Amino acid sequence: MSAPEDRLAELGLSVPDVAKPVAAYVPAVQSGDHVFTSGQLPMRGGELMVTGKVGGEVSPEEATECAQQCVLNAIAAVKSVVGDLDKVVQVVKVVAFIASTPDFTGQPQVANGASELLGKVFGDAGIHARSAVGVPVLPLDSPVEVELIVRVAG
Repeated sequence: MSAPEDRLAELGLSVPDVAKPVAAYVPAVQSGDHVFTSGQLPMRGGELMVTGKVGGEVSPEEATECAQQCVLNAIAAVKSVVGDLDKVVQVVKVVAFIASTPDFTGQPQVANGASELLGKVFGDAGIHARSAVGVPVLPLDSPVEVELIVRVAG
């Protein structure tokens, strides 16, 4: 097991199976020393954790948990391409999309669910640039979607 997977285990978490795409794309691709993940939904056991809008049917706390699951799914996508999470040199960029009601402004706090977990799993290599974007709707009525760009060692 890799060091990042050991840290996940210490948190009571593990790398899930790669989530099956819901359309015509692959979960991740490598270009040079970077891996780009597709947007990952909060799928757990093949189903969305919750559906709806943050600030409406979905609480900020539930959305933060969704962001964490999205990152776990993104980590799984990265691992499916590089084979070993020890190859991750740096999480370069995180983009979190939060489907929210028009008056909800806590997108950065929801995205922290993803960012903080990456820091715990990858340590200093988990420090990244980030965008937290409020949107009106996401695929399957998901409240959160997260994508990553990571740099990996040869």
